[in-house]
Amino acid sequence: MASNWRMFAAVVSVSSLLVGAAACGSGGGDSLTITANAINSAGGKNAAEAKWIEDWVIPKFVADQQAKGVTVKVKFQATGVADEDYKSRIAKDLKTGTGADVVSLDGIWVGEFAEGEQIKPLADLVGADKVKAWEGWQHIPATVQQLTSYNGAQYGIPQNTDGRVLFFNRKLFQQAGLPADWQPTSWDQVLDAGRKLKAVPGVLPVQLNAGTSFGEATTTQGILPLLAGTGSTLYEGGKWVGNTAKLRTVLDFYRTLYGEKLGDAELQQDVKGREKSFEKFAAGQVGILLESDYFWHDVLNPTGGSFPMADRDTQVGWAKIPAATPGAGVNHQDFVSVSGGGGRVISPKSKHVELAWELLQFMNSPEAYQALIAGGGPRITARQDVNADALRGDPLLTFVSDQILPITSLRPALPEYDKVSQALQQATLDVVTGTSTADAAANYGKAVAAAVGKDNVASD
Repeated sequence: MASNWRMFAAVVSVSSLLVGAAACGSGGGDSLTITANAINSAGGKNAAEAKWIEDWVIPKFVADQQAKGVTVKVKFQATGVADEDYKSRIAKDLKTGTGADVVSLDGIWVGEFAEGEQIKPLADLVGADKVKAWEGWQHIPATVQQLTSYNGAQYGIPQNTDGRVLFFNRKLFQQAGLPADWQPTSWDQVLDAGRKLKAVPGVLPVQLNAGTSFGEATTTQGILPLLAGTGSTLYEGGKWVGNTAKLRTVLDFYRTLYGEKLGDAELQQDVKGREKSFEKFAAGQVGILLESDYFWHDVLNPTGGSFPMADRDTQVGWAKIPAATPGAGVNHQDFVSVSGGGGRVISPKSKHVELAWELLQFMNSPEAYQALIAGGGPRITARQDVNADALRGDPLLTFVSDQILPITSLRPALPEYDKVSQALQQATLDVVTGTSTADAAANYGKAVAAAVGKDNVASD
C-alpha cells in the first residue's frame, strides 16, 4: 500500500465502567478492543505506530476517561502479518462478531466490507448528530474523507493519506538543459523532458511503472494518474472504464514513452523492477519518476531510507502531475494525483459502541497525531490542522498536503477493484512489449467484462 503506516497490527483491550457504575464504586468486566496491523519490535511492521499505541494512546486514554469518571483498563497485544492476512482475519472477525470493536482498514477495503454488511455507517451506530458534531471533520479535506466513505455514507475516520507527484533529479536536469523548478503543464512536456534527458549518457529518462511485475504500483503510480489526466476516473456513473477513448489515450502515452526508449521496458518486466528503479534514482541514474511521498521519506531518506540519497534535499525536485493538456483532467483540472490511505471503523457487533466512538475520536485528535509524528517522523495525517504544523520542516510533505490533496482522486473502494487493476497492469505490459494500443485496449475490455459483467463496463 502506498503509505507505509496505514495499518496498525495491534490489539488494544479496554475494559470500562459506565459513569453511573463508576460513581457507585462498582467493578466491571466489559471489554472494548481495537485492532490494526503493526508490532512494536526492532524492524517490526509499523513499529512506530505500535509503540505510539503502547506508550501514548493507552495511558492518555486511561487518564482521559478517568477524568470523565470512567474507569478504563487497557491491554496491548501486538502482532505483525501480511496485509492480505490481516484483511482475511478482520473480515472473519467482523462477520462472526468475535474480533475487535474498533478496526483499522485500508481505504480500498471499505466498499467491499460495506457491501458485505461487515461494517455500518457511523451515523447508524452512534447517531448522525454525534458524528456530525466531531470537531475533526472540518480539518479533513473532502477528498480524504472519502477514504472511509462508501455510497455517500461515512463508515469511519480517516487516519492517514498520501499523494503522488513527479520526482526529478535536478543535477541531471541541469545537464539536460532543463530548469531546476520544472513544472510540466502537459504530457507532451513530460515527453520533451524525457527526450532531452535521453541525451545524457547512462540515464534512464523516465520511470513510469508498467506491467504485472510492479503489481498495484503500476495502477496507482501509473495508470490511474494518467487516466485522471484524461478527465476520467476508473469507476464512474455506475460503470467501470473499459475500452474507452480515454483509456486508449493512456495506453498511447505508454507506447510512446517506451517505444522511444524514454523508459526501460525490460525493467518493467523484472520481478524486482520497482526496487531497482528506486536504486537507480538514488544513484543519480533516473531523470523523472512518478511516485508517492513514500518515495521521499522512506526510500530516499538520507537517514534510514531503503535507498538513502545523501544529497536528496538539494538534488531531488518534485512537480505536480499534469493533465494530458491544460484543463483536461478530472473536474477540468490542470493537474491531478491519486491518493491512498486508511482509517478506523467501529464493528457493528460491538457491545460498547459509545465507548468505541470515544476511543475513535481520541485516536484521531490533534494531540494523538502530534504524538504519533513525534515518535515516527513526519507523515501526512488526515488532518490539515495537524499537517500545517507538523510538516513545516519538510518541503515535499508540505507540498503534497497543501497542493496535492485538494486535487487528488481515490481508487474505487469496490470488491471488483483488484481484478480490474490486474487487467490494467496487463494492458500496460502488452503495449510496453509491443502490442498495439487497439489490441491491448480490446483485450483489457474483455478482461474487465469477464470480471465485473459486460453490463457494468463503459466502452466507446
